[in-house]
Amino acid sequence: MGTAVKHETGSLTDSQLARKADEMRLSAVEMTFRSKAGHIGGSMSEMDLLTTLFYRVMDTERMKNREPGRDYFVLSKGHSSEGYYSILADWGFFPKEELKTYARYETRLMCHPSRKVPGVDIGTGALGHGVCVAVGIALGLKRQNRPGHVYVLMGDGEQAEGSVWEAAMAAGNYGLDNLTAIVDRNHLQISGNTEDVMRLDPLPDKYRAFGFRTVEINGHDYGEITKALTARTPGRPTAVLANTIKGKGVSFMENQAVWHHKILSEGQYEQAVREIRERLGDE
Repeated sequence: MGTAVKHETGSLTDSQLARKADEMRLSAVEMTFRSKAGHIGGSMSEMDLLTTLFYRVMDTERMKNREPGRDYFVLSKGHSSEGYYSILADWGFFPKEELKTYARYETRLMCHPSRKVPGVDIGTGALGHGVCVAVGIALGLKRQNRPGHVYVLMGDGEQAEGSVWEAAMAAGNYGLDNLTAIVDRNHLQISGNTEDVMRLDPLPDKYRAFGFRTVEINGHDYGEITKALTARTPGRPTAVLANTIKGKGVSFMENQAVWHHKILSEGQYEQAVREIRERLGDE
């Protein structure tokens, strides 16, 4: 997989971010195919959000060094860890070679992130819990008058968890303007369309009712993502509802609920790799 390279947060153009996201998608495909495990669909849909966060919005180098005043990131939808691990390795939190151990016996890179992994502040995967921890971190920073912003990425199926709304109530009550909650709104969860399983809409109105500055964006448009993740309203937390495509970047995966937790066959793997490499100009 090579070695990590030095990055400078905020230095990538939109086209460079798109290329980086596809590099991370390729890594995620390779990880899930090699291990015969993982949640590839959600990892693909969230990739443009994660790439924008780690390469443009957050001060990732300070996070890597655990400097005072750093930003925090919580992957509340912990099952979609492949892209997250790929980005952490690309930044040098741990060697890229370790990605080959994903979901293997005695690996640090389990299907759900744990604090054994450098760069991961909280173990997640029990849906609805990550956002609660993120609210706690933001409240702690606020009460200690410390800088740093907290970003949490949730799935849309996760919005059916009651703890999400308890956390949202607390965030609004305490005026956590140092918190940005992002929803990967691909409309598909493991059992089907979110609106058929447990209707979420009008989701924007719900977050506004809890006191959030709420914006809806195209979760694959780097300009819209950047604007949404960097805007602030004093005294109010931010909710970014990012409309995305499950399985984004591989034609046969897109908008298919089955790819929430399906494993690629050898032929599917070859097609997925070919499609991504064609965009990268590797073929």
